[in-house]
Amino acid sequence: MNVVAITIIAIVLLLLVVILATGYVKAPPNRAFIISGWRKEPKILIGRAGIKFPFLERKDALLLKQISIDIKTNGYVPTLDFIGVDIDAVAKVRVKTDPEGIKIAMKNFLNMDEKSIMAALTDSLQGNMCEIIGTVKLKELNTDRKKFGDEVQEKAQKDMNALGIEIISCNIQKIEDEKGLIIALGQDNMSQIQKDASIAKAQADKDVAIAEAEAKRLANEAQVAAETEIASKQNELRIRQAELKRESDIKQAEADAAYEIQQQEQRKTIEVTTANANIAKQEREIELKRKDVEVTEQTLEAEIKKKAEAEKFARQQKAEAELFERQRKAEAEKFEREKEAEAKKIQAEADLYAKSQEAEGIRAVGEAEAKAIEAKGIAEAEAMEKKAEAMKKYGQAAMIEMIVKALPEMAGAIAKPLENIDKVTIIDGGSGENGVNSVGSYVPGVLAQTIETVKEVTGLDIVDIMKANTYDAKVTRNINVSGVGDVLKGADKPEKE
Repeated sequence: MNVVAITIIAIVLLLLVVILATGYVKAPPNRAFIISGWRKEPKILIGRAGIKFPFLERKDALLLKQISIDIKTNGYVPTLDFIGVDIDAVAKVRVKTDPEGIKIAMKNFLNMDEKSIMAALTDSLQGNMCEIIGTVKLKELNTDRKKFGDEVQEKAQKDMNALGIEIISCNIQKIEDEKGLIIALGQDNMSQIQKDASIAKAQADKDVAIAEAEAKRLANEAQVAAETEIASKQNELRIRQAELKRESDIKQAEADAAYEIQQQEQRKTIEVTTANANIAKQEREIELKRKDVEVTEQTLEAEIKKKAEAEKFARQQKAEAELFERQRKAEAEKFEREKEAEAKKIQAEADLYAKSQEAEGIRAVGEAEAKAIEAKGIAEAEAMEKKAEAMKKYGQAAMIEMIVKALPEMAGAIAKPLENIDKVTIIDGGSGENGVNSVGSYVPGVLAQTIETVKEVTGLDIVDIMKANTYDAKVTRNINVSGVGDVLKGADKPEKE
């Protein structure tokens, strides 16, 4: 019993599987499947799946896609104004998808292909279009094709409703008339358009000519006004330039006068400063000479036993004096360079601004030069003063050394004229003296006369000074030179007879 039940269940299941496998259907979106049979109302599938029971139901198809139908009159059909026309139009139709429309379409187009549906609808659409042609005139038909298409669609839709068909659109593709009146209307219209265009062009040319004349007039007036303004501005410019030149000439004359006055003042300042510097230099020289005399007096009073110390001290003082002199000269040169730089700077600034400033620069340069001259004179005077102070420290031995060093120079200076003698001719005068000896004794004789002249003028006996340190002078003759100052003082006193 259990086996029989299981077998029956298996057979049932198998039958269900077979039914499902063989009865499964799926409709595409552009096609409707109608399943009918043992059901009271057929089942409609559009874009969905369903089950058809084998042997009990059947499946039919209804085309739902849009169809284009070419509608032609196939001859000349008279219009309202009795002009025969041949029209070619295209209507786009499809089956209605509402339940009532599908039911009507199933009765008319079930299992029909696209061509069959087109053939079934063409006659009805052509008849409706011919009916509409007889209600309109040729001009209206040609100028308002959309209206004609809408009227054909509206007229034909009433018949199509009875077939379950929906007209989507109706468009006129071509219209021809029997006598070529459409072309004639186009030519007449073209003539009218050309006429209107010619009139419009003439009117436009007229407007252009008037506008050009007006533009030329305005341009001429603008040019005259511009040239007048330019002439006025140029006249004002010339007047302003003349005024500026006059002011510039006045300023130039004033600057030249100020420059000349400043030059005169500067020249006067330089001359006064130079004169003052010369006076100061002369006064300093007189003072230095006086100090030189004092130094000489103090030097001749030094003792012989301090010769070495005096020489050492003299060299040190001389070195310090030379160093100090070099330093003073360097400072003076630096001072001069700084003043020259300042003068150049002032001169450059004066050239940059005006001649009046140039005069100020020249004055500054003059002052700098005067100060430089004054500083140089002071430096030279101070150097001479330092030299005098150094000479003041010299002893007798130093003075003797200076005299001994000066004798060869004196002899050389006396013998200098003999260098210019190319040839010497000696003639014996008969006095008994040898001529050669006379020539040879020229230099010593002149030197002796020079020493004697120094003694007579200054009272300084160079021979006695030279012999003062000998044994004969100190012991036999009792000569003692304590200083040049004593000799000079003795020179000032009258000799005792």
